[in-house]
Order: sequence, then C-alpha cells, then structure tokens
Amino acid sequence: MCGILAVLGCADWSQAKRARVLSCSRRLKHRGPDWSGLFQCEGNFLAQQRLSVVSPLSGDQPLYNEDRTVVVVANGEIYNHKKIRKQFAAKHTFTTGSDCEVIIPLYEEYGENFVNMLDGVFSFVLYDTRNKTYMAARDAVGVNPLYFGRGSDGSVWIASEMKALHEDCPKFELFPPGNLYSSAAGGFRRWYNPQWFAEHVPATAYQPLVLREAFEKAVIKRLMTDVPFGVLLSGGLDSSLVASVTKRHLIETEAAKKFGTELHSFVVGLEGSPDLKAAREVADYLGTIHHEFHFTVQVKALHQYDCLRANKATSAWGLEVRVPFLDKEFIDVAMSMDPEWKLYDANLGRIEKWVLRKAFDDEKEPYLPKHILYRQKEQFSDGVGYNWIDGLKAFTEQQVTDEMMKNAAEEYPYNTPINKEAYYYRMIFERLYPQDSARETVPWGPSIACSTPAAIEWVAQWKASNDPSGRHIASHNDAAPAHAHANWNGAVANGKANGNGTANGNANANGTLVPC
Repeated sequence: MCGILAVLGCADWSQAKRARVLSCSRRLKHRGPDWSGLFQCEGNFLAQQRLSVVSPLSGDQPLYNEDRTVVVVANGEIYNHKKIRKQFAAKHTFTTGSDCEVIIPLYEEYGENFVNMLDGVFSFVLYDTRNKTYMAARDAVGVNPLYFGRGSDGSVWIASEMKALHEDCPKFELFPPGNLYSSAAGGFRRWYNPQWFAEHVPATAYQPLVLREAFEKAVIKRLMTDVPFGVLLSGGLDSSLVASVTKRHLIETEAAKKFGTELHSFVVGLEGSPDLKAAREVADYLGTIHHEFHFTVQVKALHQYDCLRANKATSAWGLEVRVPFLDKEFIDVAMSMDPEWKLYDANLGRIEKWVLRKAFDDEKEPYLPKHILYRQKEQFSDGVGYNWIDGLKAFTEQQVTDEMMKNAAEEYPYNTPINKEAYYYRMIFERLYPQDSARETVPWGPSIACSTPAAIEWVAQWKASNDPSGRHIASHNDAAPAHAHANWNGAVANGKANGNGTANGNANANGTLVPC
C-alpha cells in the first residue's frame, strides 16, 4: 500500500503552499516508506508516499504518460495489469514496472469510463494537464481508504488518511467506495453497479464448486508480488482457507521462483488463547513455517487494537494487506446466490458460513482438518485471548468515571459512547481529530460480534447488551477451545447463528496475505 495526497485547484501556487502540501504528505510516510514524490502544475499538487511491492526497483511515483501530460498517484494493486499491458503494448510505451501505470493508457483510450476494467483494490487521482481536469476513484468495496475534503479557498483535497487533510479542510468526508469523482462533471458518480445491487432477490442456486473456484482465483491473483510475503493465520475458517489455498497453489506462481515454495504463517495472541492453539494446528497440517507473537495486556498499546482497521494497522508498519474475501468477482458469485442458502438452519445442519465450509469440504483432497473447517466463528478480539477483552474493560473502568458516563451525551452528543471502553476510545479520537467532519466519517450504531445495527433487532438478548464482544451471543461457548460444534456432516450441536455471514469484510486481519 501507499499514501497519496492530491490538492487541486488552489488559488495559492507559492513555495509556502508547496511546502505545506509536502508537510501534509509526510504524515502518510508510514504507508509508503520507500519513495516520496511530488507533481505540481500551477495550483494542482499530487504527492505520493510509495511502498514498493510490485516492481520495487522501478515504478517511482507519480506516474506519467510518454509526454508527461497525464499524471497519476495511486494506492493499489491491479491484478490484471499484465493483461492490460499486453493489450496496449503496440500503442503505448510503459516506462515503469508498476502495476498502477496501466491506469494511464486506459484513461487515454476510454476517458473516465475505464475504472470497471481494473481488477484489484485501489484509490487514485489522475490529472490531465492538457485540459486541466482531474478524476479520482476508489475500489468497489472500499478496501483502500480515501478521504475527500474542500479547503477554505475552494480547493479539493483527496488523501489516503484523514491526518493528511483534516487541518486544512473545514469540511471533509469519506470518499464513497465504488465511486469516481470528476472535475469535468463536477461531482461523484458510481462506477460499480453489479447486478446484485438491484432490489430483486438473487435466485442463483448454491453451487459449491463455483464458490470454491471463485475463492481460489481470488487468492491466487493476490500472490502477485515482487517482495516476500506470508499469511496472517488465526486458525479460524477464513484465514485457514486462505493459507490452505495459498499453500496448494504457491508452487505455480512467479513468487515461488523468486522466494521459494515455503509459506510463512503468522499469528498473534495472548498465551493460551484459542487462536494460538488453532493456528498452530493448521500450520502443522499445511506444513507452513509458523511464527507466533505473544503479547501481554499492556496499557501503552491500547489504541492499537480493535479501534484500527486492517488496512491502517498494517500500513502503519510498512506492510500491505490483501483480502481475497473482498475480491470483486468472488463477491459477485457469493452475492448472486439465493440468500436462503446462507441462512442458519439447525434442521438442515447449516451453521454460520455453511456454504463456504461445504464448498471446501473435500473428502479426497482435504483443504483443512474437519474440526478446523467447522470451527465456530470467533471474533478477532476474542480469539486472540479473552484476557485481552477483560483487561481492556478493567483498564477503562479505572480511566472513565461513572460521572463521566452520566454526562456522556452532553460531552459527546454525536455518536454518544454507550460504555466506558467506547468512551475511552472516543477521548483518544477527539484529541487527534476534534472536527465535526472527523466524527461523521466513523460509521456507528449498536453492534455485537461485528454485526450490523439491523442485526441487533433480531434477538432481544442482543438489544439488551452494550458489550460488542461475541461472547454475548447465545451460541458462543466460553470454553472456547472446545467450540467445534459441528459434526462432520455440517450439523450443529449448539445454538444460533451469529449473523456474520460469508465474506463479511470485518477488519480483523483474518484471511489476509501480507507482503512483508
């Protein structure tokens, strides 16, 4: 991943303004420690902090066309870039090995109507010096973060993270996923309009092999890298399937020729936590080179867990995280399926994520041990160790008084914290981002076990709880190591579904490939 900042349409072209843009860009240095670059054309600035994953020895950004009249800054991975390069090889000269360079010939051939031709995750800004117009776009489901703001002079600011623009923009917001912004058109429009967005209920029957093949393709395409990589492995269903598919297909990839066929897996947790045990078992089964990172409940690191999403947590350390479950083609397959197949049904032996588990339940060539394949869904903060959650509660109990909670609505009228842990996180957030616009970029509502607010209405027990931990779900057994509740035919011996669903996109870093 990289960090990008674009400041467009400034009334001020001075050296002082240039220095200010550079200063704001450097706040994204953690996202791109390998290279810094800046383009300026009058009052338009495009800045880049690059993390070199594909073509690390070339592809310094910003990227340009042959006569340097079109310039792009991009944070992303374009998995079909080789196919696009081949398509335009006779008409365009590519000057770098960067996968994001293909954005330029696509724009020159199709104008702004090319974004749906990109297979990958991305956020980018393109400036055309010939007509002084610009466009920006974000990937289909918003894997890569992007923010949009306006300066007091009417300039447009677009940045990978809020910290690069919040001091210079009186108003800013999330750049909506699946959208592009066009200066020529003067606003946003959706570029991602899959069929399943329509109001009708999908009717495609469940086809296990189709789902399996779509997921395997999603994993394989994410093995495109020119630097070493590994898998984050919790021992849960999602991350274990990613590791299994990666191990199975690694030998066929270009990466294997460069770095060998040994796969490294990584897990983090408290000593004795469910994830450590399960991940160790999966690693042994698959034959990965396994790395365990144990931590203790330390107050100094409180803000680094649960309140950060996967992208920002890994980018902070110069890592790129890839999420096959959010692959556009895989989502299309999963979302086109008749939703009745995805429902929990004890009478039919269907537990949560049954369609995914069944698709990989191969008796002849098993992907995973049965009890891992049918292991109960574990919320990430629970799986790393129950003492972690209990430690957070105990710490915030000391830091936030009953009187503070009594006056929470007065102190924080917007998105009022409902418990002391949330109150403590809010204090940290407000100290860093005190603007009203910053608060509005954070989705909010009641949640339990990563559910949506709507799911809370399903069960009275859930509505009565202000604790988001998955342990408050009736089917969750506090004896976590013994929670493989399915028999080998997929039948359930315990409780209700937790409402998480397949490919839910939770930012728990499960099921990810991480180029190091």
